[in-house]
This record gives sequence, structure tokens and C-alpha cells, in this order.
Amino acid sequence: MMTDRTQIDATNDPQRRSWVSSANRTDGDFPIQNLPFAVFRPRRSGTTFRGGVAIGDQIVDLSAMSRAGIFSGDAAVAINAGGEGTLNHLMQLGPTKWRALRRALFDSLSEGSALQPRVAACLVRQVDAEYSVAAKIGDFTDFYSSIYHATAVGRLFRPDCPLLPNYRWLPVGYHGRSSSIEISGQRFNRPVGQRLLPGQSVPTLGPSLRLDYEFELGAFVGEGNPLGSSIPVENAESQIFGLCLLNDWSARDIQAWEYQPLGPFLAKNFATTISPWVVSLQALAPFRVPPTRRADDPHPLPYLMSENNSATGAFDIQLEAFLETSVMRDKGEPPQRLSSTTFRHSYWTIAQLIAHHTINGCNLTAGDLIGTGTQSGPASTEAGSLLELSAGGKQPIPIGQSEHRTFLEDGDEVIFRGFCARAGATRIGFGEVSGRVLPAREF
Repeated sequence: MMTDRTQIDATNDPQRRSWVSSANRTDGDFPIQNLPFAVFRPRRSGTTFRGGVAIGDQIVDLSAMSRAGIFSGDAAVAINAGGEGTLNHLMQLGPTKWRALRRALFDSLSEGSALQPRVAACLVRQVDAEYSVAAKIGDFTDFYSSIYHATAVGRLFRPDCPLLPNYRWLPVGYHGRSSSIEISGQRFNRPVGQRLLPGQSVPTLGPSLRLDYEFELGAFVGEGNPLGSSIPVENAESQIFGLCLLNDWSARDIQAWEYQPLGPFLAKNFATTISPWVVSLQALAPFRVPPTRRADDPHPLPYLMSENNSATGAFDIQLEAFLETSVMRDKGEPPQRLSSTTFRHSYWTIAQLIAHHTINGCNLTAGDLIGTGTQSGPASTEAGSLLELSAGGKQPIPIGQSEHRTFLEDGDEVIFRGFCARAGATRIGFGEVSGRVLPAREF
């Protein structure tokens, strides 16, 4: 299999503009250089969901484009698949057809395109749309790729040995539950489970008192690999259709009691929320950076190493977490930013996660979702969870004019935003993902 390394091409040209005027805002998320995918339908229409691509404040309806027969060749094959009710078929087609579709959309949406009248007839305003999860997710694997998060959390529970010795040698992960993954706007009941309260020797069953968020990125798998094969690290990125924002909610008190010896269960399986928009690695090509790794850290084993991965395997994606309480909502106050960091701090790259996941012959399939694990940076303001920001619940965080939080309360809404920006490149955004905590159900 030939290496399929995503590099800067004509679709990343910062000088190109779109005839969709809202796509030309310098502070917007969805310029013509982005073109992320989602699954949507007109709000309250009762029609079927279909694939779409963001351009400014509009959505290109891929189903309508397919019916109009605007494209030909590989782009036509890809847009036909993209117009379906999930993006699994498009994901399975692989990078050659993804690139063909991206280039055809880029050209047709560029200023001066002769296709403007035909494409304009296929646009839907984003404010008039509702979204669904981009793919039918067969499997969800969540990793633990931020060394800063792993160290901070380990220090709370194992002060003498905060980072376990295997961390610097392999990407640590676990298999999560895909059935509870929902799109941005998810509302879920506070989880219930066993907790061992301080000073007690017998656990109790009840609602979590230490509910938390985890700021992650998600990677959707493309073609996948047959059972019994593996994906080399140098080819792993060709298996990634794109990235989204991901909130892997966590009940810390339930987790503390149940996680040994086999890891998370009820503490994680009640809800995971992802953003509607899936951003391609091609759109992120101008924001590649070397992975962060100290000179005295051990070199990964050969199956986790490649020249390209060591040079440009990471992405400088800015990540911001916000909180809106029910009190703030009633007063009309804006959400409060809790933290910000960058994905470039991740200890393990996406390519390494894929290579490790499949080294034992595990088969990935189109639409599988890979979570990066909570993304935190070296500074205290860069923490990707309340567990870190509140020092395990010992330091309440001031919220708004009169509130404090150590962990989430009923009515709290958590909002994540992500974007890339640097001089000489066009800003690329992920939109946002939000979710709200409802009271625990009766049990």
C-alpha cells in the first residue's frame, strides 16, 4: 500500500475566495479552504438526513448535488455516496475519491465558477438545519494521549507515581460504547452508579456527585483494514476521514470505584457528545507541527515511528472549553471560558493511535470513531477537565457573578470550540459541540 501523506495543495490556497460571501470572513469557521462534512436535514422538515458540506453560513446539500449531476468521475462517485443518510459509504471510498470531491467542491464554490447557479440551488442555510451523527459508528475507542492530563490525574490518585511506566511506550486506550454517542445539543440525565463515599467501607448506589467533562478530538476511520492485518504508522493517516470535537463525559466518583482492574464502565457509557462537522486532514495541512516529546523520553518502538510522523505528525488545533449554568442562562450572561489549550501538546499522534490499535490484527471499519483522550497542556489554565481545574474538587472555580464549581451541576451546559489559525494561512474552524446535564432519573 502506497503512503498517502496529506500535504498542502491548491485547496489550501489562502488567496482563494468563494462566491458565498459569508465564507470570506476572516474570523469565520468555514471558509472555502475548510469544506467540512456533516449529516443534516432542513429543520422540522421530516425529510431524510443527507450529507452536507459547510461553506460560510450555508450547507451544500450533497444529495441535491448528486441528483443535479453536476460532477463527473471520482467526484461524482463520492458525491453520490455523500448524499446518503450517513457518511459511511463515502468514508469507505478512501482518500483518492475524497480528494476528488474536495477539489470539485472547491472549484465550484470559488469566485468566478461557471457552476455557481447550479450549486447555489443546492444550498441550505445552517440556521435552518438540524444535524445527526455523521456515521453509523460501529466501534468507539478512547485513548489517553495527553501526557499532561495523564500526569495531573495520576498525581491526584498516585502522588508517588503519577505517570505509570507504560505511558511513554504505548498509547493507552479502552473500548467505549458507541450507542450513547450523540450529536451536539445532547441532553442526558446525571448518571447513576455505585460510589464509595469517603470514610465508608460499603458502596452506595446513587447519582454521581462528581460529574465531569473531557475535552477530546474524535477521528473517523475511513476504509479500515481486514481482520488479521495491521496499518503501518506511515500509512495510518490515509485511514482517517476527518476530525471532530468530542466530549467524553465522566462520572469521576463512579470511575474511582469501578475502574480497577478493567477500566471505565458505567462512569463513561452514559453519554458522549460530538460536533456535527468533520474536518478533513487536508484542510488542516497548513497547521501541521512536530509532535511534542522531550529529548530524554524513550524513543517509541519501530512500529510507532516514521520520518513523516516525527516531522509533522501533530496538528496545532486551538481548543477552548466554556460553561453556561442555568443561572447564567436565565440572566442572559454569555458562557464563561474555563480553559484553552492546543492539540499540538498531545504525546501520541493520530497516526500512532491507529498503528497501535491495529498492530495485533484488530480490524477497523468505516465510521469507527477514535477518541484522543482528554487534551490538556502544561499550564494550569490548559486543563481539559474540571478534575484538573479544581484539583480533584479541592479548589472551587469562580463561575459568573456569584457561582462556583468543582464538578458539574444539573442544568450546566458545556461548550467546546476548536479552530486553527496562523499567519499566512486561512482560519479553519470546527464549529462547536455542546451538551447539557439533566437531573438524575428515578432508579
